[in-house]
Amino acid sequence: MRAIQLTGFGGIEHFNVRDAADVRPGPTQLAVRVRATSVNPLDIQTRRGDYRDQIALPTIIGNDVSGQVVEVGSMVSGWKAGDEIFYFAPIFDGSGTYAEMHVVDAQFVVRKPARLSHEEAAALPLAATTSWTALHERAALKPGETIVIHAGAGGVGSLAIQLARIAGARVVTTCRPDNEALVRSLGAAETIDYRTTDWIDAVLDLTKGRGADVVFDTVGGDTLSQAPRALADRGRLVTIVDTAKPQNLLAAWGRNLRYDFVFAAPDADKLRAIAELAEKGAFIPVIDSKFPLSQAGAAHAHVEAGGVRGKVVLSGF
Repeated sequence: MRAIQLTGFGGIEHFNVRDAADVRPGPTQLAVRVRATSVNPLDIQTRRGDYRDQIALPTIIGNDVSGQVVEVGSMVSGWKAGDEIFYFAPIFDGSGTYAEMHVVDAQFVVRKPARLSHEEAAALPLAATTSWTALHERAALKPGETIVIHAGAGGVGSLAIQLARIAGARVVTTCRPDNEALVRSLGAAETIDYRTTDWIDAVLDLTKGRGADVVFDTVGGDTLSQAPRALADRGRLVTIVDTAKPQNLLAAWGRNLRYDFVFAAPDADKLRAIAELAEKGAFIPVIDSKFPLSQAGAAHAHVEAGGVRGKVVLSGF
């Protein structure tokens, strides 16, 4: 099979198209023809070498898959060759999805929503599961609450807005003016231009000084460290950005705030719930652009340049 191998850490020049060994499923696994995968921040971090202690080179990176079952392991029931599925693979498990084929344990896969293309479905698994975990498990978002979602036009933010809308929350999001129409169409009630406006002051104005019930951070840095100032008493701050760096939490003292970091694991139950919403048309992946797998480096460069709306998808060679 053809695959994109990462032969060194650093820039996109370390991506190379290679012939890799054909894959066969173990007893509890499925062999899957990858119809599409997507670029996640984790992929870029892995390529850069942020997790080099976890990875032996050369390697194939990537976690999202939408594809078709090719072969079924001897102990697997409920799936057959030709079934269309989607999923995200366990992190750092030694396999990767930037390839024509992938092997995955059957417990992680879910039937692809029929109304979605493979490219659309591939945009969902990791980002949507992360958003679901952040909003429903960690933040325990309730109807009528106000949530601030940073970078609402991004891959995670665009999905989080929709989940928050479905949950009955009032959604406030940060975005550029040229993305305002997009995020409002997804369910944002209020938008804040983070380049010209102090987002904390804007949130306090919108909530008449009370603050938001939840802040979902997808940006990090000063946005994360100052987020407690925008929260109401007993508010919840959830981030998907590495919190190993020191954070200024003085603003959280005496406020009964909750602070969570989310790094989602594969969860078929969550992905199945997401698939049901997508099948009903209530949950729509936003696709920024599509690249062939052979141009994975160009896709990474496009994401790193900033300004991406939704997800960047890879499909075919």
